[in-house]
Amino acid sequence: MPPRPPRSLRVLMVASEAYPFSKTGGLADVTIALAKTLGRRGHTVTLMTPRYRGMAGEPVVDRTRIQMAGAWFDVALAEIALGPNARALFVDCPPLYDRAGYYNEHGIDYEDNAVRFGLLAATAVDWLGRQPDPPHVVHAHDWQTGLTPVYLRDRGGPPSVFTIHNLAYQGNMDKAWVPRLGLGWKDFTVGGFEFYDRLSFLKGGVAFADHVTTVSPTYAEEIQRPEYGYGFDGVMRSRRDHLTGILNGIDTDEWNPEADPYLPQPFDAQNLEGKAAAKRALLDTYQLPVDEAALARPVIGMVSRMVDQKGLDLIAAMADGLPALDAAFTVLGTGEARYQDMWRTLSARWPDRIGVYIGYDERRAHLIEAGADIFLMPSRYEPCGLNQMYSLRYGTVPIVRAVGGLVDTVRPFNRRNGQGTGFLFADYRPAALAEALEAALALYRRQPRSWARLQKNGMRKDFSWDRSAAEYVKVYKGVMSTRRSTPSGGGGH
Repeated sequence: MPPRPPRSLRVLMVASEAYPFSKTGGLADVTIALAKTLGRRGHTVTLMTPRYRGMAGEPVVDRTRIQMAGAWFDVALAEIALGPNARALFVDCPPLYDRAGYYNEHGIDYEDNAVRFGLLAATAVDWLGRQPDPPHVVHAHDWQTGLTPVYLRDRGGPPSVFTIHNLAYQGNMDKAWVPRLGLGWKDFTVGGFEFYDRLSFLKGGVAFADHVTTVSPTYAEEIQRPEYGYGFDGVMRSRRDHLTGILNGIDTDEWNPEADPYLPQPFDAQNLEGKAAAKRALLDTYQLPVDEAALARPVIGMVSRMVDQKGLDLIAAMADGLPALDAAFTVLGTGEARYQDMWRTLSARWPDRIGVYIGYDERRAHLIEAGADIFLMPSRYEPCGLNQMYSLRYGTVPIVRAVGGLVDTVRPFNRRNGQGTGFLFADYRPAALAEALEAALALYRRQPRSWARLQKNGMRKDFSWDRSAAEYVKVYKGVMSTRRSTPSGGGGH
C-alpha cells in the first residue's frame, strides 16, 4: 500500500501562458491564479512557461541542453517569485520563443510548433529529474504541454495530472514528428497519442496522465458527447473513471470592485454608487454620450474573442436590430476579421450607441465589468468561462447560453422568489438570444428593485480560487496514492 501523501505538496505546473507575462485567453489567468493560491495554502509550486518576446529578463537560475528534432537547444531557466511558496520558471530559448506571436502569426501556425512545445515538455521533465527534492506531482495544461505526461511515463517521473481548458484545440501534428520528438511508434496507437493517423499532443496528455481534469463539472459531461467532443468524445468516455470537472476560480484580488485601481471609485453590494461612476467612465472611455438619458439607458458589455465559439454568429444574425433594443454596447476583443469588421461597421453607423475597441486593454476590461449593466456571453460552448464570474462579482448581470461552466456559475433569475443571478437561454438561435436580452432589459427598466436584488445576488457569490485549489489538491493526492503504471488507452477516435 503506497504511503499517505504529505500535507504539503511540491507541484510542478507546466503551461504555455501565464498572466501577466503572456496571455491569449483564460488559460493564462487560471495557471497563475491556481499556482498562487496553492502556494498561499502551504504547497510549494513551480510554474514553468516559455519566455516569449517582450518579457522582462529575470535572473537565470539554471541551464540545460535539450535534444529535439535532430538539434540541440541551449535552454536557460529564469526565475521570478509569484507569491508565498510559488514561483515561475521561464524557459528561455530564443530560437523557439523569441517571435512575434505565441503560436502563430497572421492566423498561420508556426511550422515548428511541435518542436517548440515538445521542448517545453522535455525541459520540464529534464528539470525535475535533476532536483534533489523533485515534485510530488506534475500538472500540465492544454495541448501545448500534452507530451509532458508521455515523457514522464517514459522516464519514470512522478504522477501527472492533465487539464483540458478547451477540447477544440488539440495540437494535431503530422505523424512524421513521432520519432523526431523522441516518441515511440509503439504508442502511436488508438490507445496512445494517435488520432486519425496524426500525432495529437492533446491525446497524449489525456491517454498518459494519471488523471484528467477539465474546467467545470458540466463541461466534463459534455465532452463525452459527440456534439461537444470535437472527435474526442470516445477518448473522453474511455477515461471517464479518471476524469474530474473542477470549476475554475477567479483572482479575487485582481477582480475586486472594492479595491480595483482601474475604477474611479470603489463599490460593494451594500453601496452601488461606485458602479454608477464606473458606468460614466466606461461611456466616456468609449466616447459614447454621458448625458442623463445615456446614463439611464442600460449598457451591454462584451469582452470576448470574436469567434463562432463565443456566439458572434448569433450576434451577426441580429446585428441590424441591436439599436432597436434601446441599449448601449461596449465591446472589447479581437478575433476573426469578419467579426471585427462587423463591430467596426456597427460602431460607425451608430456611434452614439455602440463603442468598439479591437484589441485587448486591461483597463477597458475592468471598466466593462464594472460599468456595464449587462454582460453578454452567448457561447456556442464554454468549458468554464471567467468573464461571467467577473461580472457577477461586479454587479453586472450576465446573459449566457446554458452550456458548460456557464450553467455551473449562473442561476436563472426567478421573479417570484427573487433568487438567481442572471439570464440563460438554451437553444443556439438568434431568436433565443433576443428573447433573453428582451427579458433582461424589461426587468432593468420596469422593476429596478428586482434588478438591484439580482445584482446583489451575484455579488454575494464566492468564486475564489480557494475552493477550486482544494479540489485540485484532492486530485493530486489521489494520483499519488493510486498511480497508474500504463496508459488506459484512448478508446477510439
